[in-house]
Amino acid sequence: MSASVIDITRVRAVTLDLDDTLWPIWPTITRAEGVLLQWLGEHAPATATLYSDTAALRAIRNQMVSLRPDLRHDLSALRRESIRLALTQAGDDAALAEPAFDVFFSERQRVELFEDAHPALAFVSQRYPVVAVSNGNADVHRVGIGHYFKASISAQEFGVAKPDPRIFHAAASAMGVEPHEVLHVGDDATLDALAAITAGMQAVWLNPAQQAWPHDTPPHATVASLTELCRLLDDPAAPFPPASSQ
Repeated sequence: MSASVIDITRVRAVTLDLDDTLWPIWPTITRAEGVLLQWLGEHAPATATLYSDTAALRAIRNQMVSLRPDLRHDLSALRRESIRLALTQAGDDAALAEPAFDVFFSERQRVELFEDAHPALAFVSQRYPVVAVSNGNADVHRVGIGHYFKASISAQEFGVAKPDPRIFHAAASAMGVEPHEVLHVGDDATLDALAAITAGMQAVWLNPAQQAWPHDTPPHATVASLTELCRLLDDPAAPFPPASSQ
Protein backbone atom coordinates (compact mmCIF):
# COMPACT_ATOMS: atom_id res chain seq x y z
CA MET A 1 0.00 0.00 0.00
CA SER A 2 1.25 3.47 -0.79
CA ALA A 3 2.32 6.01 1.82
CA SER A 4 0.16 8.85 3.03
CA VAL A 5 -1.78 10.68 0.32
CA ILE A 6 -3.67 12.97 2.67
CA ASP A 7 -4.46 16.48 1.44
CA ILE A 8 -4.41 18.71 4.51
CA THR A 9 -5.37 21.74 2.43
CA ARG A 10 -8.84 20.24 1.94
CA VAL A 11 -9.48 19.70 5.65
CA ARG A 12 -11.82 22.19 7.24
CA ALA A 13 -13.18 19.96 10.02
CA VAL A 14 -12.39 16.74 11.86
CA THR A 15 -14.59 13.89 13.07
CA LEU A 16 -13.39 11.50 15.75
CA ASP A 17 -14.42 8.06 16.86
CA LEU A 18 -14.42 7.57 20.65
CA ASP A 19 -14.08 3.98 21.92
CA ASP A 20 -10.62 2.53 21.26
CA THR A 21 -9.64 5.80 19.59
CA LEU A 22 -9.50 8.05 22.65
CA TRP A 23 -9.57 5.32 25.33
CA PRO A 24 -9.49 1.51 25.53
CA ILE A 25 -13.09 0.30 25.72
CA TRP A 26 -12.93 -3.25 27.06
CA PRO A 27 -11.34 -2.46 30.44
CA THR A 28 -14.13 0.08 30.89
CA ILE A 29 -16.90 -2.36 29.95
CA THR A 30 -15.44 -5.12 32.12
CA ARG A 31 -15.32 -2.79 35.12
CA ALA A 32 -18.86 -1.53 34.48
CA GLU A 33 -20.15 -5.10 34.23
CA GLY A 34 -18.45 -5.88 37.55
CA VAL A 35 -20.17 -2.92 39.21
CA LEU A 36 -23.48 -4.04 37.69
CA LEU A 37 -23.00 -7.57 39.02
CA GLN A 38 -22.28 -6.22 42.49
CA TRP A 39 -25.44 -4.11 42.36
CA LEU A 40 -27.49 -7.12 41.27
CA GLY A 41 -26.08 -9.10 44.18
CA GLU A 42 -27.52 -6.50 46.55
CA HIS A 43 -30.84 -5.79 44.81
CA ALA A 44 -31.61 -8.84 42.63
CA PRO A 45 -29.81 -11.81 44.22
CA ALA A 46 -31.53 -14.44 42.08
CA THR A 47 -30.28 -12.71 38.93
CA ALA A 48 -26.79 -12.36 40.37
CA THR A 49 -26.80 -16.09 41.10
CA LEU A 50 -28.07 -17.03 37.64
CA TYR A 51 -25.62 -14.66 35.96
CA SER A 52 -22.75 -15.09 38.35
CA ASP A 53 -19.94 -13.45 36.37
CA THR A 54 -19.33 -10.72 33.82
CA ALA A 55 -18.96 -13.27 31.01
CA ALA A 56 -22.55 -14.41 31.59
CA LEU A 57 -23.78 -10.81 31.61
CA ARG A 58 -21.97 -10.17 28.35
CA ALA A 59 -23.38 -13.34 26.79
CA ILE A 60 -26.98 -12.33 27.44
CA ARG A 61 -26.23 -8.84 26.16
CA ASN A 62 -24.85 -10.35 22.94
CA GLN A 63 -27.92 -12.60 22.74
CA MET A 64 -30.09 -9.50 22.79
CA VAL A 65 -28.54 -8.39 19.48
CA SER A 66 -30.20 -11.42 17.87
CA LEU A 67 -33.44 -11.05 19.80
CA ARG A 68 -33.81 -7.32 19.09
CA PRO A 69 -32.07 -6.47 15.80
CA ASP A 70 -34.08 -3.23 15.77
CA LEU A 71 -31.89 -2.06 18.66
CA ARG A 72 -28.60 -2.91 17.00
CA HIS A 73 -27.67 0.77 16.70
CA ASP A 74 -28.59 1.54 20.34
CA LEU A 75 -26.10 0.00 22.75
CA SER A 76 -27.82 1.51 25.78
CA ALA A 77 -31.15 -0.06 24.87
CA LEU A 78 -29.47 -3.40 24.13
CA ARG A 79 -27.80 -3.39 27.54
CA ARG A 80 -30.97 -2.27 29.36
CA GLU A 81 -33.10 -4.91 27.69
CA SER A 82 -30.52 -7.63 28.33
CA ILE A 83 -30.62 -6.73 32.03
CA ARG A 84 -34.43 -6.86 31.92
CA LEU A 85 -34.29 -10.30 30.31
CA ALA A 86 -31.84 -11.56 32.93
CA LEU A 87 -34.08 -10.28 35.74
CA THR A 88 -37.12 -11.91 34.17
CA GLN A 89 -35.40 -15.26 33.67
CA ALA A 90 -34.26 -15.25 37.30
CA GLY A 91 -37.69 -14.30 38.64
CA ASP A 92 -36.64 -10.89 39.94
CA ASP A 93 -38.55 -7.65 39.38
CA ALA A 94 -38.05 -6.59 35.74
CA ALA A 95 -38.54 -2.96 36.78
CA LEU A 96 -35.08 -3.12 38.36
CA ALA A 97 -33.64 -2.97 34.84
CA GLU A 98 -33.79 0.83 34.86
CA PRO A 99 -31.78 1.49 38.06
CA ALA A 100 -29.46 -1.41 37.23
CA PHE A 101 -28.69 0.09 33.84
CA ASP A 102 -28.11 3.50 35.42
CA VAL A 103 -25.43 1.94 37.65
CA PHE A 104 -23.78 0.29 34.65
CA PHE A 105 -24.01 3.41 32.49
CA SER A 106 -22.51 5.67 35.12
CA GLU A 107 -19.50 3.40 35.46
CA ARG A 108 -19.23 3.07 31.67
CA GLN A 109 -18.52 6.81 31.50
CA ARG A 110 -15.47 6.46 33.77
CA VAL A 111 -12.98 5.88 30.99
CA GLU A 112 -9.21 6.13 31.19
CA LEU A 113 -8.08 8.13 28.20
CA PHE A 114 -4.95 7.25 26.31
CA GLU A 115 -2.03 9.28 27.61
CA ASP A 116 -1.89 11.48 24.53
CA ALA A 117 -5.65 11.98 24.18
CA HIS A 118 -5.98 15.31 26.00
CA PRO A 119 -2.98 16.93 24.25
CA ALA A 120 -4.19 15.62 20.89
CA LEU A 121 -7.75 16.82 21.43
CA ALA A 122 -6.46 20.24 22.45
CA PHE A 123 -4.20 20.39 19.38
CA VAL A 124 -6.89 19.35 16.90
CA SER A 125 -9.74 21.38 18.41
CA GLN A 126 -7.64 24.57 18.33
CA ARG A 127 -7.25 24.15 14.58
CA TYR A 128 -10.56 22.65 13.42
CA PRO A 129 -14.12 22.21 14.57
CA VAL A 130 -14.40 18.65 15.90
CA VAL A 131 -17.42 16.34 16.08
CA ALA A 132 -17.52 12.94 17.77
CA VAL A 133 -19.06 10.15 15.67
CA SER A 134 -19.60 6.96 17.63
CA ASN A 135 -21.55 3.73 17.57
CA GLY A 136 -21.04 3.53 21.34
CA ASN A 137 -22.89 5.20 24.18
CA ALA A 138 -20.17 7.29 25.79
CA ASP A 139 -21.18 10.84 26.70
CA VAL A 140 -18.29 13.19 25.95
CA HIS A 141 -19.51 15.63 28.59
CA ARG A 142 -19.73 13.01 31.34
CA VAL A 143 -16.34 11.67 30.27
CA GLY A 144 -14.98 15.20 30.68
CA ILE A 145 -13.92 16.03 27.13
CA GLY A 146 -17.02 17.78 25.84
CA HIS A 147 -15.28 21.14 25.64
CA TYR A 148 -13.16 19.87 22.75
CA PHE A 149 -16.19 19.08 20.56
CA LYS A 150 -18.61 21.21 18.61
CA ALA A 151 -21.08 18.32 18.64
CA SER A 152 -21.34 14.61 19.36
CA ILE A 153 -23.36 12.29 17.15
CA SER A 154 -24.07 8.81 18.47
CA ALA A 155 -25.75 6.00 16.58
CA GLN A 156 -28.38 5.58 19.29
CA GLU A 157 -29.48 9.20 19.03
CA PHE A 158 -29.12 9.53 15.27
CA GLY A 159 -30.86 6.23 14.51
CA VAL A 160 -28.25 4.65 12.24
CA ALA A 161 -24.75 3.44 12.95
CA LYS A 162 -21.42 3.52 11.17
CA PRO A 163 -20.66 2.49 8.43
CA ASP A 164 -23.86 4.15 7.15
CA PRO A 165 -22.76 7.31 5.27
CA ARG A 166 -25.66 9.29 6.73
CA ILE A 167 -24.10 9.53 10.19
CA PHE A 168 -20.90 10.93 8.65
CA HIS A 169 -22.87 13.37 6.52
CA ALA A 170 -24.75 14.53 9.63
CA ALA A 171 -21.42 15.28 11.30
CA ALA A 172 -20.32 17.34 8.30
CA SER A 173 -23.60 19.25 8.39
CA ALA A 174 -23.14 19.94 12.11
CA MET A 175 -19.90 21.73 11.25
CA GLY A 176 -21.27 23.52 8.19
CA VAL A 177 -18.91 21.83 5.74
CA GLU A 178 -19.12 19.33 2.91
CA PRO A 179 -18.06 15.69 3.45
CA HIS A 180 -14.97 16.08 1.25
CA GLU A 181 -13.79 18.83 3.60
CA VAL A 182 -13.83 16.48 6.62
CA LEU A 183 -11.06 14.30 7.96
CA HIS A 184 -12.29 11.33 10.00
CA VAL A 185 -10.07 9.59 12.53
CA GLY A 186 -10.83 6.20 14.05
CA ASP A 187 -9.43 2.82 15.00
CA ASP A 188 -11.80 0.53 13.09
CA ALA A 189 -10.64 -0.17 9.53
CA THR A 190 -14.18 -0.89 8.33
CA LEU A 191 -16.53 1.18 10.49
CA ASP A 192 -14.27 4.22 10.62
CA ALA A 193 -11.70 4.47 7.84
CA LEU A 194 -13.39 2.70 4.93
CA ALA A 195 -16.81 4.00 5.91
CA ALA A 196 -15.56 7.58 6.00
CA ILE A 197 -13.95 7.17 2.58
CA THR A 198 -17.24 5.77 1.24
CA ALA A 199 -19.00 8.81 2.71
CA GLY A 200 -16.68 11.07 0.69
CA MET A 201 -14.29 12.04 3.48
CA GLN A 202 -10.58 11.67 3.98
CA ALA A 203 -9.70 9.09 6.60
CA VAL A 204 -6.87 8.50 9.03
CA TRP A 205 -6.69 5.00 10.43
CA LEU A 206 -5.46 4.84 14.02
CA ASN A 207 -3.60 1.54 14.05
CA PRO A 208 -1.39 1.15 17.15
CA ALA A 209 -1.19 -2.64 16.75
CA GLN A 210 0.15 -2.22 13.18
CA GLN A 211 -2.41 -4.60 11.78
CA ALA A 212 -2.67 -5.30 8.07
CA TRP A 213 -5.14 -3.12 6.21
CA PRO A 214 -8.00 -5.49 5.26
CA HIS A 215 -9.56 -3.64 2.30
CA ASP A 216 -8.64 -2.77 -1.28
CA THR A 217 -9.17 0.98 -0.88
CA PRO A 218 -6.49 2.35 1.47
CA PRO A 219 -6.94 5.10 4.07
CA HIS A 220 -5.45 8.47 3.29
CA ALA A 221 -3.03 8.01 6.17
CA THR A 222 -2.26 5.55 8.95
CA VAL A 223 -0.89 6.55 12.35
CA ALA A 224 0.10 4.52 15.39
CA SER A 225 -1.01 7.10 17.97
CA LEU A 226 -2.88 10.33 18.49
CA THR A 227 0.51 12.03 18.86
CA GLU A 228 1.37 10.90 15.33
CA LEU A 229 -1.98 12.27 14.16
CA CYS A 230 -0.97 15.71 15.48
CA ARG A 231 2.39 15.47 13.77
CA LEU A 232 0.63 14.54 10.54
CA LEU A 233 -1.72 17.51 10.74
CA ASP A 234 1.17 19.80 11.62
CA ASP A 235 3.46 18.44 8.89
CA PRO A 236 1.72 16.23 6.33
CA ALA A 237 5.05 15.54 4.64
CA ALA A 238 6.36 13.75 7.73
CA PRO A 239 6.89 10.04 6.94
CA PHE A 240 4.87 7.37 8.70
CA PRO A 241 5.12 3.64 8.12
CA PRO A 242 2.18 2.72 5.88
CA ALA A 243 -0.19 -0.05 6.91
CA SER A 244 0.71 -3.30 5.20
CA SER A 245 -1.88 -4.89 2.96
CA GLN A 246 -3.00 -8.48 3.04
